[in-house]
Amino acid sequence: MRRQLTVLGLTGAALVAFGSTALAASSSVPGTVSSGKVKLAVRSAPTPASPAVASLRNGAKLSLVCSVRGPKTKGRVRTTDRWDRLTSGAYVSDAYVSRRKTVPACPAPAPSASPSVTPSATPSLIVPPTGAVPVGTWVNPVPGKGTSGFRTVSRPTHDGIDIMAARETPIRAAAAGTVITVVCNTSGPSCDVDGSPSIKGCGWYVEIHHAGDIVTRYCHMVRQPEVTVGQQVTAGQTIGHVGTSGNSSGPHLHFEVHYGRPATRLNAIDPVPFMKTAGAPVA
Repeated sequence: MRRQLTVLGLTGAALVAFGSTALAASSSVPGTVSSGKVKLAVRSAPTPASPAVASLRNGAKLSLVCSVRGPKTKGRVRTTDRWDRLTSGAYVSDAYVSRRKTVPACPAPAPSASPSVTPSATPSLIVPPTGAVPVGTWVNPVPGKGTSGFRTVSRPTHDGIDIMAARETPIRAAAAGTVITVVCNTSGPSCDVDGSPSIKGCGWYVEIHHAGDIVTRYCHMVRQPEVTVGQQVTAGQTIGHVGTSGNSSGPHLHFEVHYGRPATRLNAIDPVPFMKTAGAPVA
């Protein structure tokens, strides 16, 4: 079943947080959802491909903290590439928000104080320093090499890599950890049928939280995963099987690595150098 929280007519201050600390609303800009007969998706990150964590009816009141750039959207109010951050930390497209005041740009994220996270020279890209990832504790999630890279010029919102593999190929946990997400995420009728490029979403997917506050995400599984939220898994343990559910043109694994919870665009890192450092190269 698709797990999606529906929030009806709540202000930004009352919108339930989806896993991050709620932001202060003292200097927020009021807004109103203008989505017509459809509900406006509230997403975990400023992109239409990010998991929906809630939905809002037309006319719902919002508290907008700041905005960031993302994929351009043509909505009922305007066509824009701005995405508004709510007091919950989630995002809605500004293309569907009526407001009187300008929403300020979100400040750039401050470098992490943790010694295990070092910002690289590339904006929005974090790479682990030497020795940060214990070699030998990570494995390649499926046999094969990555074929579609992390945030390429042609796919700037692609927050992971695609690894081609045959349908039903076992997907392995890349390292030991705790399962924190098991979700069907699709705009189609079901994650139990093949998706297509015209369908949105990650299909059946799993997130695992590892030591060092690292999160891995595994998308497009062929059916409901074999693990449950809260379950402890070991490196190499089968968590599901390769499929093509959600936004997918053929069987493959979409694999992401994030520093921190919840996993969002702001903390996604390139899996290729990370897994190379971990001793389990995927390219």
